[in-house]
Amino acid sequence: IACHDCDLIHSIKPLPAKGAAVCIRCGAVLYKHKPNSLDRTLAFALGGLILFILANSFPFLALRIGSQIRETTLITGIHELYRQGMQEIAILVLLTTVLVPLTQMLCLLYILLPLKFHRLPKELPRVFRFVNNVGPWGMMEVFMIGILVSLVKLAGMAKIIPGISLYSFLALIFVLAAMTVSLDTHQIWQKWEA
Repeated sequence: IACHDCDLIHSIKPLPAKGAAVCIRCGAVLYKHKPNSLDRTLAFALGGLILFILANSFPFLALRIGSQIRETTLITGIHELYRQGMQEIAILVLLTTVLVPLTQMLCLLYILLPLKFHRLPKELPRVFRFVNNVGPWGMMEVFMIGILVSLVKLAGMAKIIPGISLYSFLALIFVLAAMTVSLDTHQIWQKWEA
């Protein structure tokens, strides 16, 4: 493995529980042992998938103006952007808030479920590299900041009623972050080599 700070090449060696490998030249952390990494990542991926289904199945927000209530889901919001001539933004929102997170979770489930039962999934290196390459495109937190800014601006014009989907989406952001942090990539590559 190459040091991320000084590019010195090191051999990957097994670490003790809660241990960390550091660069012998600059002292930067190369990788850490994460106990129960695969089990925790699998649990976060399954929990994230449940939250994803909830976030896309129920109303996201409702606006009450007088006696009129208008509800929207995540998908109807994307459709409305597309219908109003903002096709590029609609496609970007669809990719970054729906397709990329779903792809990440499904690919990790494809990798981690067989590993849980001591089997290697087919095309593990290709799928795992794909997950690592597509990860930066998931920008759910940016979308949530945009929603919060919109809520502040709309608060004076209408009563805003958050739906279960909004809370699920917010929880999903934290679950996906925990899923990414808990994943020990070195452990997956070691299982592939074994």
